[in-house]
Amino acid sequence: MTRRKTPISQNVASSLAERLIETLPSGLPGLFNPWKDRCLFDVESDAPDARRERLARHLDCDPAFILVGEAPGYQGCRYSGVAFTSERLLIEGAIPRIPQLSDRLSTRSLPFSEPSATIVWKTLERLGIAERTILWNAVQLHPHLVDKPWSNRTPTAKELGLGAAAVSLLTAAFPSAGIVAVGRKAECQMMALGITPLATLRHPAYGGAAAFAAGLEALM
Repeated sequence: MTRRKTPISQNVASSLAERLIETLPSGLPGLFNPWKDRCLFDVESDAPDARRERLARHLDCDPAFILVGEAPGYQGCRYSGVAFTSERLLIEGAIPRIPQLSDRLSTRSLPFSEPSATIVWKTLERLGIAERTILWNAVQLHPHLVDKPWSNRTPTAKELGLGAAAVSLLTAAFPSAGIVAVGRKAECQMMALGITPLATLRHPAYGGAAAFAAGLEALM
């Protein structure tokens, strides 16, 4: 795939990222907006801006597939700004279209490493579709226990609804991309929005790694 040569701040992907972010609320108890809210454990004061730039770079492609999961986790998108993507993978330079990090994202003693993120990217690379895939979530806000940012919880139906506008905008921006739901909550949201996924894959968490990989390979 040929890379765009225009600066990220001027290209279509950057504009799309900003429009997606503007659909999402910020400052809600128990819901962290990676691109608007600042985490107490962010290394940099401008961390939300850095996450916006990484999201724009992730969107800077002509995708064949858009994989939609459930929600960001504290070990992944909360700090990276990209779904199914961890701090460790960014430090390793393992994510297409995003330059290798030279510094840490969190104040944790070791970089966050999200198991689901590692499984997803390894599978995309093995199948040769990493450069042609965009990763997203049904709700793009990290649901956590109040006053416990390093926790994950299942989003409510109302919270999932907060991400519907962004899902519709993203899928409309790439009409030729195949939409793949990762987990039943993502599938339910797609169907409610009138979007029929190509397939619904098992979420790789909680022992679902093999089923996720097999399902995506079968889809290929």
